[in-house]
Amino acid sequence: MSTARPGAVLVVTSAAAFLSSLDLFIVNIAFPDIRADFPGTDLGQMSWILNGYTVVFAAFLALAGRVADRFGHTRVFLTGLAVFTLASAACAAAPGVWLLVAARAVQAVGAALVVPTSLSLLLAAYPAERRTRAVGAWASIGAVAAALGPPLGGLLVELSWHWVFLVNVPVGTVALVAGSRVLRDPAVARTGMPDLLGALGIVVGVGALAFALVRTPDAGWGAPEVLVGLGVAVAGLVAVVLRSRRHPVPALDLAVLRVPVVALAALVMVAFTTGFAGMLVVNVLYLTGTWGWSPQLAGLGLAAGPLVVVVVSRLAGHLSARVGIGPVALVGTLAFAAGPTWWLAHLGPTPDYAAGMMPGQLLTGLGVGLILPTLSSVVGSALPAPQWGSGSSLINTARQVGSVLGVALLVSVIGAHTTGSPSELGSVRAGWTLLVAAALVGTVPAVVLSVVERRPRPATAVLDAGAGSGVRAGAASGTR
Repeated sequence: MSTARPGAVLVVTSAAAFLSSLDLFIVNIAFPDIRADFPGTDLGQMSWILNGYTVVFAAFLALAGRVADRFGHTRVFLTGLAVFTLASAACAAAPGVWLLVAARAVQAVGAALVVPTSLSLLLAAYPAERRTRAVGAWASIGAVAAALGPPLGGLLVELSWHWVFLVNVPVGTVALVAGSRVLRDPAVARTGMPDLLGALGIVVGVGALAFALVRTPDAGWGAPEVLVGLGVAVAGLVAVVLRSRRHPVPALDLAVLRVPVVALAALVMVAFTTGFAGMLVVNVLYLTGTWGWSPQLAGLGLAAGPLVVVVVSRLAGHLSARVGIGPVALVGTLAFAAGPTWWLAHLGPTPDYAAGMMPGQLLTGLGVGLILPTLSSVVGSALPAPQWGSGSSLINTARQVGSVLGVALLVSVIGAHTTGSPSELGSVRAGWTLLVAAALVGTVPAVVLSVVERRPRPATAVLDAGAGSGVRAGAASGTR
């Protein structure tokens, strides 16, 4: 069922996607001020302000699409937006680091309900021939929000670190009011109750993996707590897969993974966001620690990449429609890998922004702008309408799992007590090396995806009569 005002739907859903993406990364630049307010916390503890959000986000993203299919996408979207807005206010008021982590977890539940439902509502509002462009705009706004986190956070920290959370309240309130007036549910069949235990398994599995990785710098890989964490992670994730194979409404729709384009896009997303999330942490440490810049100046120093994202993300949809998702994703991963490679070759303890930091920022911005909107658009092009919610949940879950791994692996590589001081430049360089490795891992599924897209299409296609869209069910190609 479409609405008469698709432009209004795009604005509302994009505003919600902007907030949820922004909050994944805006906190990084506020770390020095938050640590100053909560003395005695190290980088390992601070990482849970990020990972507490991303772990819960990843788990409930898998559930949100299924909940929306059961109770209605508009209702779930508005509920999630309300929860996110209220939890943002609670984050700003948190008197301690662990209460802040708890409020971030609640905030993540709201964000997880918003993201997949916003894409489903957007797809339902546009006819098939306009969906690629609409999804490109939606994904571009999310990409810009993620990249703008540090510079915007730096400006807000000038007032107080509390404002990195309070900024969500007025925007969320306006989007909530507007959404209640313009959104309409897509015409998809209602499902049964989703697998809550499966979602809990994702929280336990991914959270235990992050815990083990964060503890390794201090405890070592052979420490009992690390081994237990790894064991719990494996058990939790295996349980999720087993339950998802049997449950009528699983936490993870494994049928979506049988569409090669979607499965490969998810793998690229995990690898890429591992590097992306790690980059935003290590570069803040480098600028504020090694160079001694203020959070405000560091935030502005990280703005070159977002400016590239703004331009490139608007072109990514057109490129993927012409040459395919795989080639665009491949170029994006290579461009992103080139950024930290440049930093490794040209940066040291002496500040050199114009010839050192900025070129790498431009390259990583090119990668972000190409990858995030391109991989997000695979849902509308490769899946029928009944699987939009679960497909969107899968791609976004992959993104959050990559973010969790990126922060946890970075802490594991550079150490939980690193502050980025000039004497710790070796740790920062190890972090940049991790970013290069993560991006290069992403090139492998991107190459395979490029090959899969070239395979001949099936002779017949199943039209999505419910949305009147002409979207091909289980299509081999993600291009239109």
